[in-house]
Amino acid sequence: MFKNTFKIRANKSSLILLTLTLVVGGVGAQVSGVLGSPTDAYLVCVDSKSKIDTHLGTTSCPEGSVRLVGVSQDVSESDGSKGNNGKLWIGINDPGSKLGKPGDIFINSTTKTLFGPKSSKTSWGIGFSMVGSKGDQGAPGTNGTNGTNGTNGTNGTNTTLKITELSVCDGEDENSVADELCKIGMTGPGGGPVFFVDYFDQHPSFCAPMDCNYLEAAKAGWGAGIIVNRGGLTGETTGSANVDPLMKWCSISGTLFNPSLWTNAAVGKGSSNTSTADVTCTGGAIQAAADYEGNDKTDWFLPSIGEAMLMYENMRQMGVGAFSVLPYWSSTESGANNAWRQYFNNGNQETNAKNTTDYVRPVRAF
Repeated sequence: MFKNTFKIRANKSSLILLTLTLVVGGVGAQVSGVLGSPTDAYLVCVDSKSKIDTHLGTTSCPEGSVRLVGVSQDVSESDGSKGNNGKLWIGINDPGSKLGKPGDIFINSTTKTLFGPKSSKTSWGIGFSMVGSKGDQGAPGTNGTNGTNGTNGTNGTNTTLKITELSVCDGEDENSVADELCKIGMTGPGGGPVFFVDYFDQHPSFCAPMDCNYLEAAKAGWGAGIIVNRGGLTGETTGSANVDPLMKWCSISGTLFNPSLWTNAAVGKGSSNTSTADVTCTGGAIQAAADYEGNDKTDWFLPSIGEAMLMYENMRQMGVGAFSVLPYWSSTESGANNAWRQYFNNGNQETNAKNTTDYVRPVRAF
């Protein structure tokens, strides 16, 4: 099959490559010899029929085989020079220029960055990250078992009302059912909407010395056609069936009627604020509220700023009472020339000069 004999001088890697080529190519072969020996040779023999390699010695092939290749070895080269003895440094920060010697390697254990080998006494070169890219997220684990149920809480105590509820109001069914328990939004004895019930008696009586726990506002249209610009005032506008009157706070300007300004802002102070100022006022919002006699009730007053806020919270936001979005006067003063007013579009409160006009809506207690 192979008639030529090849003698190749090669190093060990060349011989190994040749042998692998023969095996992969489908020819079984055998190599004999002692690697690294300059006096030994390599012999490869192949059986001509079976294509199986046989080898009985280093100088000749057995009968029926063909001498494929014989290789004598070169003398081994001498060992190379010994490399530098470098050190491996590990720290939590990048290495400084004075650390280590050429050939050293440094690992920043915080950032997992490799520096080196150091090329000179002062240069570590650019570090390389030893952290690979983030792998794909693993599949979700199975859900854990449910925890045990907590213990039941103790039952709360029933709330007990501290006032005696009154059955003197009418709801939407006033034509068929009269004198029902009074609630916010229902029509009170004065013909207007109830806007506060002191169920738990948190506030002093609204009509001391009597015991009053309910507040109601005058109905929409209360000021239709009332006389305005009394007491020498000008610029006021009477009301109509749908619009409350615009009036100045009092006919007297520059006078402080209630020195205790903080106390007179409280819920329950509207009645006393009005009666105190009404002694002097002969016109304006104070006078109009005190003179109102809706549903034959004569105990109407201008609400304190605290009561005006309750009107906004419990009526304007419920859509009850037909209020303007513009501010309304309260009976709470902020000084000799100013008093507090309540906005019914956003709940804001601010002071305004007493000699300017704002809307007016009287209230009463029962």
